[in-house]
Amino acid sequence: MLLERYYSLLNDKYSTINWLGLYDLTILSLILVIKQSITIITITALYGELPMKPSTPHASNVIQLADYIRKTPHCSSWIRLAAETDNLSILYSNEHTQSQTYYSMRILCWAMAEDGTIAAVVPWLNKATSCLDLNDEHYGKWQGYYNPVTQEIFDEAPQHKVLELNSAVDYFGGLDGDPDSIMQEIPDTIGTHAMLNDHDKSHLILTDVLSWKLLGDGHLEAMIINEDLVKETPILPGSSCLYPVSENPDFRYFFQHHIANQIKSEDPDALAAIALLLDS
Repeated sequence: MLLERYYSLLNDKYSTINWLGLYDLTILSLILVIKQSITIITITALYGELPMKPSTPHASNVIQLADYIRKTPHCSSWIRLAAETDNLSILYSNEHTQSQTYYSMRILCWAMAEDGTIAAVVPWLNKATSCLDLNDEHYGKWQGYYNPVTQEIFDEAPQHKVLELNSAVDYFGGLDGDPDSIMQEIPDTIGTHAMLNDHDKSHLILTDVLSWKLLGDGHLEAMIINEDLVKETPILPGSSCLYPVSENPDFRYFFQHHIANQIKSEDPDALAAIALLLDS
C-alpha cells in the first residue's frame, strides 16, 4: 500500500482517499543539490536499513512493482501525436479505490495508433502508455477522461483532437519504419521528470523531460538534457544536448512535477515512497 500512496502522490486526485496503516519511516537525511534542471538527492538511513520490505514477498497491502511492470503491455506503436494543451486528464482506479472514486493524471498528448484508434497517452511508470492499456483492476484501470474546467467526464477522444490527428496523417503520411528517423517531437507540457538511480543506490537524480520524440518505428522516446552539451538557452525540443532517457542505464521511473517539488520540500510521504522504490 505504500507504493499505492506513492502513486497517489504522483497524481492529482479527483477524489480524496485516506491512507491508513502505512509503514513508519526511519529517520532520513536529505541533501538537495540544484544544478540547472537537475536535482540530485542523497537519502541516508540514520538507524540501519529502511523498513520498507513487506514481511512476506506478496503481502496483501503491498503492490509488487516488478510484477506490474512485467504484466504491462509492450510499448504501443503510434503514427501521429497531438499535444494536449487544455489540461485534460485521465481518470483511473485500482482495487483500493472506492466506487466512483478515481485518481486523475494529466494527459501528455493524444495519439493515433496504427489501427486508427485515438487515445490519450500518459507517462506511466517507466514508459509512455496509452490509457487504453491501463486495464488492470489491481494496479491501474482507465475509467475515462476528465475536464477540470467543466468537470465533464467522457470516454472518447475530443472531436477537435480527432480532426487534428486525421488531418495531420492525411498531410504528413504514416511511419517510415526506421527507428532512427524522427517523425515528430513535441514539448512536455505537464512537468514530467525522469528519476535516475545511480549504481550504489544512495543517490537519485530528478531531471526534466523536455520533449518526446515519435520515431519511425512508432515508439515514443522521452528526451532529457545532457548538461555537458548545453551551449544555448533556452533549451528547445530538437536541441543537440537532448538524448533519449532509455539510453541512460540509471533510468528508473517517471514523475510528475508536483511529486518532484514535494521531494525538494522534504515531504515525508514522498521520501517514504522514494525509499520504497530504492528498495524495490
